Amino acid sequence: MNHSEMVKKAVRIAWPAVLESFFVSLAGMIDTMMVSTMGSYAVAAVGLTTQPKFIGLAVFFAMNVAVSAIVARRKGEERQEGANEALLTALLLALVLCFVVTVLSLLAAEPLMRLAGSNADTHTAAVEYFRIIMGGTIFTVISLVINAAQRGSGNTRVAMYTNVTSSVVNVCFNYLLIGGKLGFPALGVRGAAIATVLGTVVAMCMSIASLFRRTSYVRMEFLFGPRRVHPTRQVFSRIMQIGSTLLVENVAMRVGFVATAVLAARLGTDEFAAHNVGMNILGLAFSFADGMQVAAVALTGEALGAGRKDQAKGYGSICQRIGFVISVLLSVALLLGGRAFYGLYFSEPHIIEMGVLISRFTTVIVLLQISQVISSGCLRAAGDVRYALFASLISVTIIRTLVTWLLVSVLHMGLAGVWIGVLSDQASRFVLMGLRFRQGKWVDLRL
Repeated sequence: MNHSEMVKKAVRIAWPAVLESFFVSLAGMIDTMMVSTMGSYAVAAVGLTTQPKFIGLAVFFAMNVAVSAIVARRKGEERQEGANEALLTALLLALVLCFVVTVLSLLAAEPLMRLAGSNADTHTAAVEYFRIIMGGTIFTVISLVINAAQRGSGNTRVAMYTNVTSSVVNVCFNYLLIGGKLGFPALGVRGAAIATVLGTVVAMCMSIASLFRRTSYVRMEFLFGPRRVHPTRQVFSRIMQIGSTLLVENVAMRVGFVATAVLAARLGTDEFAAHNVGMNILGLAFSFADGMQVAAVALTGEALGAGRKDQAKGYGSICQRIGFVISVLLSVALLLGGRAFYGLYFSEPHIIEMGVLISRFTTVIVLLQISQVISSGCLRAAGDVRYALFASLISVTIIRTLVTWLLVSVLHMGLAGVWIGVLSDQASRFVLMGLRFRQGKWVDLRL
């Protein structure tokens, strides 16, 4: 395959994943925008649940990366039954873990919200929102696992369709349930949580339906039909081998993220509301990185499974170049549109000024973020998860936490200190991931 054909294939795999991530993040921003009609306390309350929610889902995010990497390898090896074994094993494991995570989340909601930095203004709303969201974890988990397998097989459109549809359902029910429209009750923050869960129910149904298509590489006939496969100890061990390291990495990263959120929450309700919108904007930029990472995992994983190491490196470099173009465009948009973005959420001039400050930091951060996320995807597709863990421990858990604490709690730099901490994390990960990617040793690992 020549270079132009590789570029075309990379674009074909990448664009549905990028669009999926973009629209999911955009829906999240719209969700926050609709919640903001109730005041900054509501934005802060919903924002408080973000990191505890992601900690609860960390085990599933880790498992999904493992599933995508394994399915991509098996496709490269032309072992379709092996790919479906990975999906079935992951689904059964996910259902067991989902029960445990859901019960623990519901029982620990109040102390978790206090740990996240809730105050008298936000605590009750945050607890209620968190319990409803985590009560619907099973719908999210089933969809996540199936979509991870589909992405690993190169079918990124399934995840795009399911998640975009889910986001549309979420936004529609936000409109109906937050303020009470068209005869629906006005449920406020509770309505926003219910709308999110309804969106995940739709996503789950669509993900399951994708397994019935004859063109799908992972499909129902291998799970429950005439060509039925069985969960195997070998696949379980592979998932645990990759997933356990990724889980430690995810949890370690969340420690840094939670520390940042807690320090930002202590600055005040308005400051945390501005910070939360900034994280939403950064999440929108991350969506492009995440989409390119999905493409990098599928393309490099398949190439490595087929024994084409140079092609795997080539796909990694192509994804990096596409990501660089995207990051420059996003950086310019954030530089010019920071005030306008925040004007969509708040009318208070002092909060908008906070947003302008945050936007200046995000202008630089997106240039670093997209590159390091794509590099990380290539390393994970190859099974080089221990290095990714090392980089995250150094960057997020240690550097980000210490820098943020020093600048906010000791030097009293406020939101500027928080976002310098975020910048320090992204810069260090950019360096560490970039060095490992360019060394090229990751293509020699077996999975």
